[in-house]
Amino acid sequence: MLLALDIGNTQTVVGLYEADRAEDCRADHGMIEHWRLSTVHERTPDEVAVLLRSLLDSIDVAMEDELTGVAVCSGVPRMRESVRMMVQRYFDFDPVVIEPGTRSGIPILYDNPREVGADRIANAVAAHHLYGGPAVIVDFGTTNNFDVISEAGEFLGGAIGPGIEVSLDAMVGRAAALGPVALTEPRNVIGKTTMESIQSGVIYGFVSQIDGMVNRFSAELDSEAIVIATGGLAHLIAPLSQTIQFIEPYLTLHGLWLVHRRNQ
Repeated sequence: MLLALDIGNTQTVVGLYEADRAEDCRADHGMIEHWRLSTVHERTPDEVAVLLRSLLDSIDVAMEDELTGVAVCSGVPRMRESVRMMVQRYFDFDPVVIEPGTRSGIPILYDNPREVGADRIANAVAAHHLYGGPAVIVDFGTTNNFDVISEAGEFLGGAIGPGIEVSLDAMVGRAAALGPVALTEPRNVIGKTTMESIQSGVIYGFVSQIDGMVNRFSAELDSEAIVIATGGLAHLIAPLSQTIQFIEPYLTLHGLWLVHRRNQ
């Protein structure tokens, strides 16, 4: 079995896969279980081991006996190294970590390829594998990442903006008269209460941003692109968008599985 870890600044998503699943599977096919956790930057390698063992024990999987691989992408260097050290201590194999030098199978056409986040590479690998190109990936996380893939499977670049929850927290934190706001779709675009007005501004505002950015990408590509949404809030925004065509909540984990396979 393969354990895939997508370690973000705010949350960590863990997926357990059949290691020998067919490469033409959908992103969630062959996934045995998945978990979404808070990212704790100070966790030590042994604490990571205890946490992962408890998750696997909950589905009757013996960590040391049944895991045959671990794949990691992380924008948190400290946690990335904790996981690497944990694997080296508890297993007789090395983890596959998406970083410079790791074979991803996708050309990175950034001015400096080392600047591209590991999660963006995993998403690009998975998106092109599942849908071809040209494609735009919208990843809703601490930041909203827009990644553009060519028809030939090249990572062309993209855009990065503040995430929905980060923007909402900043607005509420700086305006003393505003209280906590639930991230749900309001009754109308024209809000009738302060809470509904904030919900409309945040949710429909980001929907408009996404559709506007996708249209600009398509104009620059001179081609219509396939648009795929992933990340924790994809389920909220994607149904309201006019450009998002597919929701793939496990896109990053699928990319990790593919990169692990390509590095064996």
